[in-house]
Amino acid sequence: MNNKETATFGAGCFWCVEAVFQDLVGVGKVVSGYMGGSIKNPTYREVCSGHSGHAEVTQIVFDPDKIRFDQLLEVFWSTHDPTTLNRQGHDRGSQYRSVIFFHNEAQKLTAEKSKKEVAEDLWEDPIVTEIIPLEVFYPAENYHQNYFNENPTNGYCRAVINPKIAKLRSHFAHLLKSEV
Repeated sequence: MNNKETATFGAGCFWCVEAVFQDLVGVGKVVSGYMGGSIKNPTYREVCSGHSGHAEVTQIVFDPDKIRFDQLLEVFWSTHDPTTLNRQGHDRGSQYRSVIFFHNEAQKLTAEKSKKEVAEDLWEDPIVTEIIPLEVFYPAENYHQNYFNENPTNGYCRAVINPKIAKLRSHFAHLLKSEV
């Protein structure tokens, strides 16, 4: 992947977000981690406590010649609920907030436009997703990386992630890698 960019999204549990974006054409790497908090090198326990201020996020390295940032945003808006503040399903706390950390001015403008033109068409309730500048990214512990693929029979994966993957495959078949 010669031409690459990075997107950083928080949309609830990073296991879900990672699983969704790994299957997209043009996506070379997805790393789960933490961003937006007040302490350096937070642990999962510190983030889950809600006291560190970090969000669970994924950094998505992609080839913009194969998938555009606005297409990633369409998947983002469609595979989580951007209308619930600090919550996705049963996961509650600021670490599960809906957030786009933009890497440059072009991403900021594209995210703001997508929020108005895509998200607001998909959802009736107001969109609470933050669109804020990139902060320091801290990769999550190794056992969080590639979680869904490594733990497909886990109860959370079956109950929460599988429906998101089914929705992705149904609504975004044209953006999936051929081996999926």
